[in-house]
Parts: sequence; C-alpha cells; structure tokens
Amino acid sequence: MTAHRTAYERHAPDPRLVAESLASSEQAVFWLDDVGAAPAYDPLTASTRADLTVVGGGYLGLWTAVHAKRRDPGRRVVLLEAQTVGWAASGRNGGFCDASLTHGEDNGRARWPEEYDVLARLGADNLDAFEADVRELGLACEWERTGALSVAVEEHQVDWLQDAPDVLDREQVRTRIDSPLFLGGAFEPDTSALVHPARLALGLARAAVDLGVEVHEHSAVTGLRRESGAVQVATARAVVTSDHVVLATGVHPSLLRRNRLMTVPVYDYVLVTEPLSTEQLASIGWAGREGLGDLANQFHYARLTADDRILWGGYDAVYPAGGRVHVRHEDRPESHARLASHFLATFPQLEGVRFTHRWAGAIDTSTQFAAFYGTTHGGRVAHAAGFTGLGVGATRFAADVLLDLLAGQPTERTELRMVRKRPLPFPPEPLASAGINLTRWSLDRADHREGRRNVFLQALDRAGLGFDS
Repeated sequence: MTAHRTAYERHAPDPRLVAESLASSEQAVFWLDDVGAAPAYDPLTASTRADLTVVGGGYLGLWTAVHAKRRDPGRRVVLLEAQTVGWAASGRNGGFCDASLTHGEDNGRARWPEEYDVLARLGADNLDAFEADVRELGLACEWERTGALSVAVEEHQVDWLQDAPDVLDREQVRTRIDSPLFLGGAFEPDTSALVHPARLALGLARAAVDLGVEVHEHSAVTGLRRESGAVQVATARAVVTSDHVVLATGVHPSLLRRNRLMTVPVYDYVLVTEPLSTEQLASIGWAGREGLGDLANQFHYARLTADDRILWGGYDAVYPAGGRVHVRHEDRPESHARLASHFLATFPQLEGVRFTHRWAGAIDTSTQFAAFYGTTHGGRVAHAAGFTGLGVGATRFAADVLLDLLAGQPTERTELRMVRKRPLPFPPEPLASAGINLTRWSLDRADHREGRRNVFLQALDRAGLGFDS
C-alpha cells in the first residue's frame, strides 16, 4: 500500500510563517507563569512521627492527603515534595479532566471487558465528585464542564466515528470549530472538563493545609525502611516514622525496585498562543469552548484558556534515550516547529498569531496505558503510577483506591481486576528503546497508510500491549 501525506502535511504552511509564529515564544510553562509567585512550604528539617506520609506533591499525592484528612480529621498527615508543589506533570499538562479511568473506552473494553461498565460508572461518578470538590474546597482552578469534541482529519477516520453516539458531519463539526481539515466528528458533552493545571495543584495544596496536612517542599525522599511495625521515610535532613506511606512520584524513578520497569517517561510537547482577538476567535467559532482532539494515532489536543489563548499539543511522543527524565529533553525545536506547522494547517485563518510559550513534560506511561496499583512493606506502603496522560481526573479516584488498600478493607474499588492485577513491565534497556521507538515508527506509518496497522502493531494488539489512541 502506497504511503500518503497526512492532512497536516498536505496543508503545511510556508516554513517562514512557522518560524515567525515561534520567534517570540519563551521556553516556559504557561500555567506556571500564569499563577505568578506561589506559596512556599518549608523543607522538613527535623525528624517526626506521622500516621500517614505522602511522597509526592502532584495531583495524586495532594488528593491522597486531602482525602485522608477528610476521612479522619485526627490523622496526622505529612506530605513530602522533592521540589515544589505541582512543578512536574501536574503543573504542565493540557488541563483536560476526563471521566475515563482506562484511557478511553476501546482500551478499557479490550483489557477489562468483564468490568468495563463498572469502571465507566466509577469514572463518571469520580468526575461528578471532582466537580463537587471544586466547589466545596474552593479550588479556583478555572473549572469548565465543556465536554469533548473528537474530529476526523482523514477520510478513513470518518469511518471510525460510525459507532459514536453523536456523530457530526463535516458541516456540523465546522459549525462548532471551523477548520478546513475537519471532515467529521463526535461530541461527548458530559465526559470531560477543563481546568487550569497549576491552579488546581496549588488549590489542592492550600486545601490540604487548611485541613491540617503538613506540607514540606524541597524534601526529596531518599529511601524507605520497615522498622518496628512502622515505615521510616528518609530525607537528606530528617526521617518521618509512619504507620502508612503513599508513594505518588509519577514518572520519576520509583522508590520501590520492583516498580522501576513498570513505567517509562514519554515526553509530550505543547504550545500556547497569545490571547486571540474577538475577530480571531470569531473566525474559528469555538463558542462551546469544548476540549478538542483528533483521531490519528499520533494525535493532537487543543483547548481555549480562560483568556482565550489556544493551547495546542501532542503528536510527537518522544522516549528519551536510556529512559531518563531530564530537563534537556524539554527543549526540542523540531517538535515545537512541527506543532506550529500543524496548528497553522488546522487554522489558516489565524495566520499571524504568535506563540508565547513552548514547553514539554514527561508522561508516566505503563504497558496498559492506565494506572496500576499495589502495596508493599506488609501492606503499610501503597503506590500507584502509569496514568499515561489522563491523570488529572484519574488521580482523584486513585487516591481513594490507595487509602482503601491501606485500610485493609475490601471495597468496590479494591476488588477491581484493574487494581488487583499488575500489568507487564517494560523490558530493560536497550530493549525498551528499540521496542518503544519501533512502536512510534509503526504508529506514524499507520497514520500515513489510512490507519492500517503493520504486523508489529498487530502482534502488540494480540499480546495486550497495543494502543489505539
């Protein structure tokens, strides 16, 4: 089968326009810039005792701390963050809060068919409860329950929409968001919301402190040790002796040796425009402010911010050589230029718009493309990771799973096979690099061949390791 150019390549703008759009952009995270100076929390400097120690100041750790105090206000909870609250994935993602706990229906039905309906219900309940918490905890995170629009940009993708409940033809989808590339779409009004990622993280930290959680930044944990019916959590300066511990370190190397191969970092790249003028915004519509994504294997996602910028990200998903998280992987000019080109192909009416921010972040990817869970140290330490890009909403659910596991009482959540069964680990290097890069090449090839998956991707599908975004 002859490869063809994708819609983004067929409609590629003049490279000079791409260069001009990026010329004044800053390599910085828009969300973190937007919040300005954030509250600072003192490092841990003296050894202490806690009922629960949470390691990690991102969404998972913050939700765990908040829910722990809501369950038992008298519980002493200490949260330790290696750098600052929300500085990693929780402060630099796209801000899409999705109901799915399984990285979409197709992935969920393929991996947990017998319990998918339960997982879908629990995910919907979690999103509703998230919205209620935004109100009750006073989280000023620019919450918008806008729904999500998925669009086809190739003819073969239109066929993939036929089973969607609310299929839109070309004219209908362009009435919502006007792009010459959009051939059809599907709108889900209740399955997702938008948030300001950094404001959400900072709001959760404030709520945690208000509930009595002791938050310490710049307090990297160096090790765990079981000692006399408790767990000692060591930092460079002090030790917290705890009855229970939750590990919420996401993409960063796990403190548990058994989990070192359970996730890999995949870097995702993002752009944000300057605020659109009234005329520019009118030229594309987007009155519903819904989240936007296309249906390609290498997909794009987009949304409006509160001040009418467009966030545009995705497509390149880069696994760094050796699988190490490092700031140098965030500066990748070819990925940001490709994103800018695809943006201008999608919205040619916005020629002349400038990008103000460009950045990247590492996604904690698991082989099942959804979170996995477990306990160690005699049931005193619980962990979760591997959210694979949909952690904004799923971390809230995961926090309750971890607290249930530590309580030792079976619940509907802890009885899920998704919770009880560990996925396959990734192979060690150099096999991981070879396999992941071959997968990425194969997905790109499928996008250039009308979605047809090669023998390698078909083998991964049969082994339960395949992924169709």
